[in-house]
Amino acid sequence: MVSGDVQGVFYRDTCRATAEAQGVNGWVRNLPDGRVEAVFEGETGIVEQLVDWAHEGPPTAHVEKVEDFEEEPQGLTAFEVRPTPPAEQAPGDAPDSGP
Repeated sequence: MVSGDVQGVFYRDTCRATAEAQGVNGWVRNLPDGRVEAVFEGETGIVEQLVDWAHEGPPTAHVEKVEDFEEEPQGLTAFEVRPTPPAEQAPGDAPDSGP
C-alpha cells in the first residue's frame, strides 16, 4: 500500500512499465481512499528492488508511506493495471460472489 500524492501522477503506469522491464508479474490499482495497492511476484531480489522503487515512484509522485506485506504467490503470469475497486469494498476483499 502506497500513500501520499500517488494518484493522477502516472504512478500505476510507471509501476507497470518498471515491473515489466524487470520481469516482475503482478498488478497495481488505485484505491478509493487515494492510496495505490500493488502486488509483485518474481525473484526475491528483483521484487525487493521494485518495492524500493515504490518508496520513490515516478518523479511526479510524492510518496509518504509504503506498507509491504509478504503473501503466498498467486501464480500471476503478467503485470496489469487493475481498475479501482468500489469505495465500499475494502482492499484485499473479493467481490461478493453471491449464494
